[in-house]
Amino acid sequence: MKPSTSYNPEWDLLKFQVREALEEYGCFEASFDQLLELRQPVLEALEQLFDLPLQTKQLCVSDKPSSAYHGSPSRLYESISTDDAHIAENIEQCVTTTLWPQGNISFSKTLASFTQLASGLEKTILRMILESFGLEKYMDELLDSTNNHLRAMKYGRPNTSEPTLGIPVHCDYTTMTLLCQLNEVQGLEILNKKGEWMNINPSPNSFVVMLGESFSVSHLFINSLT
Repeated sequence: MKPSTSYNPEWDLLKFQVREALEEYGCFEASFDQLLELRQPVLEALEQLFDLPLQTKQLCVSDKPSSAYHGSPSRLYESISTDDAHIAENIEQCVTTTLWPQGNISFSKTLASFTQLASGLEKTILRMILESFGLEKYMDELLDSTNNHLRAMKYGRPNTSEPTLGIPVHCDYTTMTLLCQLNEVQGLEILNKKGEWMNINPSPNSFVVMLGESFSVSHLFINSLT
């Protein structure tokens, strides 16, 4: 769905449905058929990454706490992240050449293509939100302040049949998070306004879209303007 310069009732309905879902739940599931083409290549790239020896992955460090390799002592959780991941050269410089000194350009291009896809969807959602408040004139300013940050995560298999916490309960402090679950293993839970935990089982061609804490602050500011 793309915005139109002329009146588009379908676009108007959808943007208010998006606003309503975010105000009620703080998240929603967005079906995105283009994701199906990239799903398997991205999964294979990340399997290749996380199968590297721990000593190799730990070489991926950064002055920015959000751009490096992180792993829990139990090895139940690992992640590697980088900024401006919509540009393959940035992934190559910040991650790939560290992990594969001999080069691995296909890895960088695959993750950059995935980030570009997610970024395009994020821009559409941001436009819907701003238009629903009548504040689309701030779109360019908001986009200029955002960063395409990619975080690849892997959760290990616990040595128990009991439910195990992968990472502690937390809020994302970003503007918006687009979460894509690449395999069939479930585990995401979201706390609703009633204080109840909801299991989220997204379809294979969808992103779970979640508002971050920084957008909640922006939302308060937007309300003060309307």
